[in-house]
Amino acid sequence: MKLRILSYNIHKGFTIGNRDFILEQIRLALRETNADILFLQEVLGDHQDKKCRIPDWKTAIQFEYLADTVWTHFAYGKNAVYPEGHHGNAILSKFPIMDWNNHVISTNRFEHRGLLKAKVQIPETGQEIVLANAHLNLLQGGRDLQADMIIKHMRTDEGTPWVLVGDFNDWNKKISPKIEHNLGAKEVFKFLHGKYPLTFPSFMPTLSLDRFFVHGLNPVTAMALTDSHWKNLSDHLPLYVEIDLPDA
Repeated sequence: MKLRILSYNIHKGFTIGNRDFILEQIRLALRETNADILFLQEVLGDHQDKKCRIPDWKTAIQFEYLADTVWTHFAYGKNAVYPEGHHGNAILSKFPIMDWNNHVISTNRFEHRGLLKAKVQIPETGQEIVLANAHLNLLQGGRDLQADMIIKHMRTDEGTPWVLVGDFNDWNKKISPKIEHNLGAKEVFKFLHGKYPLTFPSFMPTLSLDRFFVHGLNPVTAMALTDSHWKNLSDHLPLYVEIDLPDA
């Protein structure tokens, strides 16, 4: 059995530069991947001002709209809260989510960040897997502190296979080796292809910001989705990974 996973910073449903609101196009593109689990960053939980001004807003709760009838189990970590609404990270799953928590990993008053962790069970195999989704700071000092917090949180799940993904803003590749070394983890793209994926900006990716770590799992496929329609959606490209699961 292969577990199909996608990680994507959806830029709150807007194109690069916030020119157009394209949540519906993102929804259709996500469905086409046939992923079992979605990790999403920069998801709007609510925004009263934009809801009133944008005719095709569809819904204030983006993760529920994207999940619809495909990913019937989901968790949302509210990180940045402001008068108009809030946004954060989300995990959408075709498999039951047994429990979840959103851990605060903010390091300053300007960047409100969280580590969203959930545990799922694969019905076909009975295997439990921990899922973790993060969006780290823009500045190196904050990312260093957040890496330490993430390492501490992930060590509590050493007995269970896990996946840790997200927008790590790790353009200088300083955080990834630290996580790999301290947690005995594999960054899937580096493990399979010898280098981290280029994901930003989506129309001409030159920076490697997004990461996909696993522990206790066997990744067999890893790709940044570079088809033309992905380049016209968010400012990031999504990461798609397949993992081999043992038979029951």
